[in-house]
Amino acid sequence: MPELRKDPVIGRWVIIASERGKRPMDFPHRPARQRGGFCPFCPGNEDKTPPEIFALRRDAVPNGPDWQVRVVPNKFPALVIEGELKRRGVGLYDVVDGVGAHEVIIDSPEHDRSFGDMSAEHIANVIEAYRLRQLDLARDRRFRYILIFKNHGEEAGASLEHSHTQLIATPIVPKRVMEELEGAKRHFELKERCIFCDIIDQELFDGRRVILETEHFLVISPFAARFPFETWILPRAHEAHFHRLGDAARLDLAQVLRTVLRKLNLALDQPAYNYIIHTAPINDG
Repeated sequence: MPELRKDPVIGRWVIIASERGKRPMDFPHRPARQRGGFCPFCPGNEDKTPPEIFALRRDAVPNGPDWQVRVVPNKFPALVIEGELKRRGVGLYDVVDGVGAHEVIIDSPEHDRSFGDMSAEHIANVIEAYRLRQLDLARDRRFRYILIFKNHGEEAGASLEHSHTQLIATPIVPKRVMEELEGAKRHFELKERCIFCDIIDQELFDGRRVILETEHFLVISPFAARFPFETWILPRAHEAHFHRLGDAARLDLAQVLRTVLRKLNLALDQPAYNYIIHTAPINDG
């Protein structure tokens, strides 16, 4: 079974999962990227993945080829769904059994279509799959955080070419999220205002870092960006949980995400990238 181990110096939890080293790679180290070959995510190969958890499909037959978005358990999970947490000490160190969820959202049946090249309507369906999976997993009292992230391209950590997103539900809150929450708490204690609402107001007033503004979202290059082309998509509504996203905001987010990714593709010639959905912890995490 995988384990969660706590770094005693900085308090960060890490996942130790030896099975992850066995996952397939579409991108071995080679001078030129090659396309083609077998893909377990393509229609017709549904029996090559674990049975689906959820799908948006035209028919009612599960694990068949007529789907638009498909969610399956990760075949090489970082965490496993069965079991209890069993937190324990090993001498100086803290260890928790690697209980959680690790799912793959297959964004599209089309192998060669990148996320930014999909229609806004299709991206909205993918976002709805994100939302529904978060909502379902939030009912499991063992979990404290649900992380949704995309690695696009070999340099960003993707192991398979077919566009997909990953979801990991963990029994702990990641250190980065805890730092954000603590920063937001300090700001509220000092000014009795939400830090993210204040960032939106400041960036709209300044205007220099605004990339895109819509009814529901503001897209900015953050003031203290950690790397070139870092981009934040901030909801204008004061809402901490992604799974509470309404239909109008979901459709707006799909168009925003498509626009941002297409701009990055044009400016940087199809770069590798990561995106992460930052949301509040669940179950009193």
